[in-house]
Amino acid sequence: MDLTELLELEHQGWKSLCNSAGADFYGKMMTDEGVMTLAHGFVLDRDQVVASLNDAPPWSSYEISEERLVHSSDDAAVLVYRGKAWRGDAEPAFEAWMSSVYVKAGDEWRLASYQQTPIP
Repeated sequence: MDLTELLELEHQGWKSLCNSAGADFYGKMMTDEGVMTLAHGFVLDRDQVVASLNDAPPWSSYEISEERLVHSSDDAAVLVYRGKAWRGDAEPAFEAWMSSVYVKAGDEWRLASYQQTPIP
């Protein structure tokens, strides 16, 4: 896996969150044991992520920048990037450092862990 492939998966995820399809996308993308560690102190397993995204308002837009591939092997890769997302003009942007850990499952890459660290 290279940086371009990982970024494409991240963009697919963000687009699903903008289109209210995040529950379906992450339900398929995450490993069975996968977790998301979110900025507000929650650690959610795959089923909790899916349930929370069913009720989440969509993001209106997002940006990914300062992306870098921290580790890559034949069966695992880590992407770190700065993410910024908006839910409309009335709310301030959410901005955080984000990292996604992907593992190979058969012929597919799956999300094993995702973590956010807010940028003050």
